[in-house]
Amino acid sequence: MQTLYLIRHTRPDIAPGICYGQLDIDVSDSFTSEAEVVLHWLPHVELIFTSPLKRTRKLAEHLTKSQHCELRSDVRLMEKHFGLWEGRAWNSIPHHEIDAWAADIMGHQIEGGESAQQLMHRTSAFLSDIAPLPHRHIAIVAHGGSIRALLAQLAAAPLPATLAWQIDYGAVIAVRLTPNSAIQPD
Repeated sequence: MQTLYLIRHTRPDIAPGICYGQLDIDVSDSFTSEAEVVLHWLPHVELIFTSPLKRTRKLAEHLTKSQHCELRSDVRLMEKHFGLWEGRAWNSIPHHEIDAWAADIMGHQIEGGESAQQLMHRTSAFLSDIAPLPHRHIAIVAHGGSIRALLAQLAAAPLPATLAWQIDYGAVIAVRLTPNSAIQPD
């Protein structure tokens, strides 16, 4: 039986209200104290996977040093790509564009970005690849969107249902996989 510890990165170094998706931004000045809180809640793990983006990689590297375990990077854990919206203030994005996205959360693809369905496909492939691993305790340092996609699949819930779930910066969510756990594609 595996236990996955889904960990959201610490507070990013970007002004509130900015759509940042896959922008490779750093962590805020509060990183050290936030990372210590994560360590407090994280039991010993054998393996840590991380998104390659700086804000997740820094936390994963910090955890790996304390946990003395292997670290692997995986692009499938990156945040949803918001295309032309990335780096823009949410309130500067035209309402009709936001409305189109809200009307089709799963299928709408912002120009230059990806749809939530595409995010689900890549995180599903990631889950399928780690399921046969012999490691019993695995940490996954990722982003709000990719963690929601992972949780939706593990809970066999539609991704839009996870939008109401609060996943704070530095959150540690433990999920135990049993032999009967089904990884739900899409």
